[in-house]
Amino acid sequence: MTIMTDSDLHFDGPGAIYLSEYFLELNEGAGFLAALSDEDRKTVRKHGKRCTFSKGESIFHQGAAHTGVWIIEEGRVRTFYTGPSGREITLAYWSQGHFVGGPEVFGKGRHVWSGDALEDCQMLFLSGSSLRTLVQQVPEVALAVIEGLVAKGKSYSALIQMLGTRTVSERLRQLLVILADAHGREEGDTIVIDRSLTYEQIAAMVGATRQWVTQSLDKLKSAGVLEITRTEIVIRNLESLEE
Repeated sequence: MTIMTDSDLHFDGPGAIYLSEYFLELNEGAGFLAALSDEDRKTVRKHGKRCTFSKGESIFHQGAAHTGVWIIEEGRVRTFYTGPSGREITLAYWSQGHFVGGPEVFGKGRHVWSGDALEDCQMLFLSGSSLRTLVQQVPEVALAVIEGLVAKGKSYSALIQMLGTRTVSERLRQLLVILADAHGREEGDTIVIDRSLTYEQIAAMVGATRQWVTQSLDKLKSAGVLEITRTEIVIRNLESLEE
């Protein structure tokens, strides 16, 4: 994998995905390093450690001692919470430019959820002590940390609101609308989304079972709202999902 350089700070790939009513806020916090000067970015990188994770590999574990945060330079990361029964709910998929490992950032306490690599990832790890030093010495880093935590707080607040006020069917439809808005491309009268999420992953995002997701998507197919192939989701009636 190539390593993102200080001049390569434009995030043109897929953005973050999580349940929210506000599409424009989905990728807030992606420019953790972008607002820094070249000199400050070099300072941050000197304090960090570059590391790689393979697809499916765990990055941090719920309940494990917190040691720091990871800035995503390439790839995507899934954060998720595991209940006492072992059931998982996906909190978000984070993309290039975001950091993961919060809400703690200074290496205290324990992780309150887990993170794993949705695909091969290149990361910059900042230990809690290193980040504390950077915050004390570089004001722009302190601002970047605050803005990043604000974005994370808003994203998890949006998720709580969706889980508490929307039915599971409404959450599925909203997720499809989000995917269409953030990752879809128009082809004639349809919107085509490359399939990057499995039914099981969709179920973990909306708080349902894989079987329920399969049945619900089949109903939408029968109603002529969408078509699903092995590689794509083709939305034929976006207005029906938005209703």
